[in-house]
Amino acid sequence: MTKESTSTESASTESTSTDLRETVRERYAAAAVQVTEGGTACCGPAAIEVDENFGGTLYAADERDQLPAEAVAASLGCGNPTAVADLHEGERVLDLGSGGGIDVLLSARRVGPTGKAYGLDMTEEMLALARANQKKAGATNVEFLKGTIEAVPLPAHTIDVVISNCVINLSTDKPAVFAEMFRVLAPGGRIGISDVVADDTLTPDQRAERGDHVGCIAGALSFTEYRDGLSAAGFTDIELTPTHTVADAMHSAIVRATKPVTTGDH
Repeated sequence: MTKESTSTESASTESTSTDLRETVRERYAAAAVQVTEGGTACCGPAAIEVDENFGGTLYAADERDQLPAEAVAASLGCGNPTAVADLHEGERVLDLGSGGGIDVLLSARRVGPTGKAYGLDMTEEMLALARANQKKAGATNVEFLKGTIEAVPLPAHTIDVVISNCVINLSTDKPAVFAEMFRVLAPGGRIGISDVVADDTLTPDQRAERGDHVGCIAGALSFTEYRDGLSAAGFTDIELTPTHTVADAMHSAIVRATKPVTTGDH
């Protein structure tokens, strides 16, 4: 293979990644606008229609009742990571792809005034919605950051728990996401993630047949790929537990892992 053909392939891959990221950004920007504009109607914010496998219905009623309606309406996740992350008073939490802020606001309540909950999102419209929800909730231990999950704008070793709700499957560079999670976590820190994961029997083409990238299906890793990716980043105690089926041979799963106490960053 010539140097020219290699660079052409690289440019093509980069272009595809950029296109996919922009498609994702546009979808979530539109979702934020839908919720925001719905909030001015007589009946309150319009929940984003996906299906019963995604969204605010995956949270307990008492959790939903504690939050601004707009935060619940904007939920596009496939699980409830705050319920599996086992958060404690005083911990520092980072939510990758925080959207309308539902998981950040729930985390802020769990870690209390001595803790801190960060939300990271690349979409201006979602960040605006999240900050409005933060104000409505009166959450003072919350900060929303603009950026991508492949390049987290936080220093190393500053987070105790990384959570994420059906977002990592949207990334076109998952090794970078895993490396960034590992970098920002303090030694002994952990991840508690909800994500879509495919059976090992499905090829990437078969995953794409079951749904598109933006719909959290085509970009999903298999169980083995997920485990190997986290292990390569340096994580230990890796667990993947399927919770419900979202497409044929594809599942919403809880992903847990730990950053070893004695380790150098990768």
